[in-house]
Amino acid sequence: MPTILQVLPSLDSGGVERGTVEIVEALVAAGHKALVASQGGRLVAAIERAGGQHFTLPLKTKNPWKIWRNADALAQLIQAERVDLIHARSRAPAWSVLRASKQTGVPFITTYHGTYADTSKAKRLYNSVMVRGSLVIAASGFIAQLIQQQHGVPPARIRLIPRGVDPQVFDPHAGLGLRVARLATAWGLSEQTKIILLPARISRWKGQDKLIEALAALKRPDVLAVFVGSDQGRHAIVRGLLDQAAARGVTSQIKLVGHCADMPAALMLADVVVSASTQPEAFGRAVIEAQAMERVVIAADHGGAAETVTHGETGILVPPGDVQALTEALNATFDASAEDRQAMGQRARASVLDHYTIDGLQRATLGVYDEVLAGRR
Repeated sequence: MPTILQVLPSLDSGGVERGTVEIVEALVAAGHKALVASQGGRLVAAIERAGGQHFTLPLKTKNPWKIWRNADALAQLIQAERVDLIHARSRAPAWSVLRASKQTGVPFITTYHGTYADTSKAKRLYNSVMVRGSLVIAASGFIAQLIQQQHGVPPARIRLIPRGVDPQVFDPHAGLGLRVARLATAWGLSEQTKIILLPARISRWKGQDKLIEALAALKRPDVLAVFVGSDQGRHAIVRGLLDQAAARGVTSQIKLVGHCADMPAALMLADVVVSASTQPEAFGRAVIEAQAMERVVIAADHGGAAETVTHGETGILVPPGDVQALTEALNATFDASAEDRQAMGQRARASVLDHYTIDGLQRATLGVYDEVLAGRR
């Protein structure tokens, strides 16, 4: 029974964290021993419910001395639990994993989750730890290409495994009426209001400001933009968005509702879902979640979204940062017939079921584990 250790900074929220839980579930179902090391967070309980074990270490740090000390702690854990393979999911912890791997002789792999700033030689060196394992998992074709260009990694060492959704959880026909009604009440939404949903943490590059500009240009007072996602303490950005909305005269047409634990219900409230990131997303799980719920998606035409959205078929792509194009796409969506919007949503869900499911992600990831372990044997 192989023992697999996943290592990441924390387990609060986000695609990396949820992906960690999903792999724990797959490992336990396959009869493997699933361990996770992180600084902790709200998803620790999910790890334990899935049958995994969590070990709390101060891994959410970029301090070189603490990274060095974390390597010793990880090496002790690896030896005590007889770990067969380590899966590093973030750069700073990956440096600790690299040293622990050398100390123990236990191989490691990585998942290259982000685009990572590449503005200097020091940054490139820091990022390079994510390609120093036995194999590198890329979350999209875009990331696979980036790995090859920035780090010179041959395609033979890269495994393309896109993220996925659970089609039973993200199912528009699963009888979500009561959950949707409760959420609408909690957020103070009117049935007469048309909803634009932007699901993303509050960040300068996630495009909340672009949607506010588009909302002002729409001149549709019956439209409300709902921003779903934690500000993670970025209060200055939130104040900036509120000031921007006030200056554009659309304060009454935006809501910042913070983290939402019931995204299927949230997505069912939406007439259209927007992903307006001004920098390319490594993958963009929010897009496929919305598609799985048969929502019309408008996404920036770069990064992972350019792979998961087929323009005019399973969604709408607009040039990144182009407020006019976003405004036109929103207008076209609101003006389209209910039948046309429904047809696009159905095509989007069919695409997700074919290409982007959790089951596919789990089977492919466990296949990578088996590949490395077979090479070790």
